[in-house]
Amino acid sequence: MPSSVKALGQARPSGAGMAPQTRCCSLAAVQRRLPILAWLPDYSLRWLKMDLVAGLSVGLTVVPQALAYAEVAGLPPQYGLYSAFMGCFVYFFLGTSRDVTLGPTAIMSLLVSFYTFHEPAYAVLLAFLSGCIQLAMGFLHLGFLLDFISYPVIKGFTSAATVTIGFGQIKNLLGLQDIPRQFFLQVYQTFRKVGEIRAGDAVLGLVCVLLLLVLKLMRDHVPPVHPEMPPGVRLSHGLVWTATTARNALVVSFAALVAYSFEVTGYQPFILTGQTAEGLPPVRIPPFSVTTANGTVSFAEMVQDMGAGLAVVPLMGLLESIAVAKSFASQGGYRVDSNQELLAIGLTNVLGSLVSSYPVTGSFGRTAVNAQSGVCTPAGGLVTGVLVLLSLNYLTSLFYYIPKSALAAVIIMAVAPLFDTRVFGTLWRVKSPVRHPGRDPGVCADPAALRGQTQDAGVRGPGAGPAAGQRPAFPRGGGPPGGDHHPGPGSVAPALCHPGVLARLQRRLHRGAGARGTAGGLPQARRHPRPRGPAALVSVVSLSENVNSLPLLARRKARFFSPSSGAEVPVLRVLLSADLKGVQYFSTLEEAEKSLLQESGTQPYNVGEDSVPEHKVALLKA
Repeated sequence: MPSSVKALGQARPSGAGMAPQTRCCSLAAVQRRLPILAWLPDYSLRWLKMDLVAGLSVGLTVVPQALAYAEVAGLPPQYGLYSAFMGCFVYFFLGTSRDVTLGPTAIMSLLVSFYTFHEPAYAVLLAFLSGCIQLAMGFLHLGFLLDFISYPVIKGFTSAATVTIGFGQIKNLLGLQDIPRQFFLQVYQTFRKVGEIRAGDAVLGLVCVLLLLVLKLMRDHVPPVHPEMPPGVRLSHGLVWTATTARNALVVSFAALVAYSFEVTGYQPFILTGQTAEGLPPVRIPPFSVTTANGTVSFAEMVQDMGAGLAVVPLMGLLESIAVAKSFASQGGYRVDSNQELLAIGLTNVLGSLVSSYPVTGSFGRTAVNAQSGVCTPAGGLVTGVLVLLSLNYLTSLFYYIPKSALAAVIIMAVAPLFDTRVFGTLWRVKSPVRHPGRDPGVCADPAALRGQTQDAGVRGPGAGPAAGQRPAFPRGGGPPGGDHHPGPGSVAPALCHPGVLARLQRRLHRGAGARGTAGGLPQARRHPRPRGPAALVSVVSLSENVNSLPLLARRKARFFSPSSGAEVPVLRVLLSADLKGVQYFSTLEEAEKSLLQESGTQPYNVGEDSVPEHKVALLKA
């Protein structure tokens, strides 16, 4: 694969002892700030085909979702579309992930509704100020601050937002009117007005929910295409795949046709979206003051009114986007640059505020559609952005007939997967080192790592290719042969996937082994002389319970073997990435024993209780 294509996915060294940083005007530095330069020279016709399909799939998803999320934000429908295209163009130049799509999301729309009082001027100004804050964090390399937001906090916030957003759409699903937006009053008034449910909206809304659910299940269970399949089977597979991927657009179009049919007869049983502003948004600076019936609200007063939203909205936008990027990067076998992602999302919000956008972030649902469609580069976002612009320019008059119950069904089905019921059991059973990450240096509370990084893209032994974290970003790579890996509760293995923990463990391993000239160029630690003695035979799984034993085992030139239970993948990834001299890795215990027996005069080494506790690290005798 061309080296320029590999550049985007390669990890960049940092920290003490590393090679000197490249000069700011060098080609590598320019490619780091403009990742498009790394893959565009090698763009191929095959990539173009895949990006077109993925861009169309995401575009057919984002248009109905944008209209629906504008309702969640308390803004007119067109503002959802105004927020849906700028991120596609900016990320094309600055993005480090092929999968991520930037645009309006359910959680961000909820925050905008809370902090902008359903006023478009406040929402646009919040996008501008949030983008400035995110840009500043990117230039100052403050992406590491997101690592200190713990996993329980993220899961709790996401689950609560899911309940709030989902229940907030019940009123539109059932056709109820005059329901307040405050959650507890909303719940009370919804049950109080059950007798006022409109039959037409309720039936249509439930039918849309059922259709979306059926199409989603079909999408999840459609068999893969094989080259030996007959052409007719492949054609039918393509039609099913297209229909299930664009299910939001299909269901909304179906509901709009039903509503238009009733409109022609002169009877309308549904509550419609209504008039939507036609045409592209005007390009203008964000409003720094607002004129109301009571006078003019100055910029300082607007900032004071938004209050904590100026901190919450930028941080949540960054957290959601980087978590999505890292999750899909771990599955695709490439690396993302957190600070570069900060710059991409910050510039998106700043430029988006010029076209009346409210704050946006990375969308997990649309990113999943993008990845499943086989996208190869961020160029797929160009197709999505153009499709949104065409919808704004030519289709806004048709949005009048979209029933609100259909949009409510789209929102409910979009946020339902965000509510993870399994996390409550995991947090209840979790052990102390995971509940208190600050007490153990081997445990990290990074939300992205705990959320999806356990789905590692595969770990290969020496001589089998690039080490973990060094794989190219393009084209799409496959996952591990064993599928997803989910460590059991209480293991610290998920946190070891975080790049910061990986770098720290690599440094500790190199210092412990006294490595010279290995990756990173770390000096030999004098306080750890190289011991002389037989090698250790160690199970990788046992290391997930005590990371502190790694330097000792590295000095002993241990033989590590993996029983392939799944929990050992993050630990094995650390060991392989360190590339220690004299340390060997085997897939089974038998292979490790055979290696020890072949080495003349060497017997397995059993560490005593004074060095490593037996209940922490299980050393097996040959």
